[in-house]
Amino acid sequence: MLSNLLNFSGGPGALPPSVLEQTQCAIAALPDTGLSILGMSHRSEWFKALLQEAQDNIRSLLDVPDRYHILFLQGGSSLQFSMIPMNFAAAATAPAEFVASGYWSRKAIGEAKAVVNAHTVWDGAAGGYRNLPAWGDLERSARAPFFHYVSNETVEGLQFSGAPSAIGVPLIADMSSDFLSRRFDIGDYAMVYAHAQKNLGPAGVTVALIDEALLSRIPSGLPPMLDYRTHVEHGSNYNTPPVFSIYVLNLVSRWLRDEVGGLDAIEHLNQRKAGMLYQALERQRQMIEVHADVAARSSMNVAFRFRDESLQGLFLAEANAAGFSGLEGHRSIGGLRASLYNAVSEEAVRQLADHVDDFARRHG
Repeated sequence: MLSNLLNFSGGPGALPPSVLEQTQCAIAALPDTGLSILGMSHRSEWFKALLQEAQDNIRSLLDVPDRYHILFLQGGSSLQFSMIPMNFAAAATAPAEFVASGYWSRKAIGEAKAVVNAHTVWDGAAGGYRNLPAWGDLERSARAPFFHYVSNETVEGLQFSGAPSAIGVPLIADMSSDFLSRRFDIGDYAMVYAHAQKNLGPAGVTVALIDEALLSRIPSGLPPMLDYRTHVEHGSNYNTPPVFSIYVLNLVSRWLRDEVGGLDAIEHLNQRKAGMLYQALERQRQMIEVHADVAARSSMNVAFRFRDESLQGLFLAEANAAGFSGLEGHRSIGGLRASLYNAVSEEAVRQLADHVDDFARRHG
């Protein structure tokens, strides 16, 4: 039988056991209201307090200055792929600039090109999206309305170690799959966004951190739902927001703060988990190939495959029988993938590493 404790899915990702328990109770009745979370009004004082706490927790965990607005939006990162260029590049005389490092950054570029002029400054296609560029090697324009990249590619298992410095234009990052998994300096960015279902909770809500200065670039005439100023003005409550998803996100932020001990603690834990699994895969390198080059490997998503493809189905069947779930690779590249999001425990990763070693011993 599959186990919640051994969920390595790329999304929806695992949730902490304590969050699952509180959510289960809240579906029946919230302890402080007596009503089910599924029936709570988004106009209630309770929900207004929830929105404020969720903002406060994110602001505290990441040391976010007051000049940044923290929004809870809908449409996932996919909608941001269109909203960002519509809001911040529609009136620009130079193209917005992008890095194409994998599946999701290519999606972002395709969506942007539907509404504005977009330029790809680096594309990892020639190398099969196995590595990442050095920031200093990129030729960028000082006239670009913004520079965009995806901090962690969930499909290929690639992760940038940090942000480019002093680029001279607004820096925007999609951090959907590593937001709140490690510390970063929000001051390096004009905007950071991340949809849930990785480290934040169930799908339905997207968090956006936007520097107030960026809002002055928004042209008039946008549909209100697609204008970030609308959501700032209405405090993320312009239309009916995803109350349930925001509730669980807030529980996750409390878990990070109170049970884990903050971002430094979760970053160290994530590094240990990733190191443990990569070491197991490297021990079996004659049988197994890790997709990403060593320098670009992600601590969140580990994409790999058996050199003998006939072993992949067998590995999945045995893993499922042992209680593991979510190890299938993304449809775009196949193979296998283990996602090590915040709520995946160190013990779960140890069991997966042992399973890899055991499988290799029996079938190698």
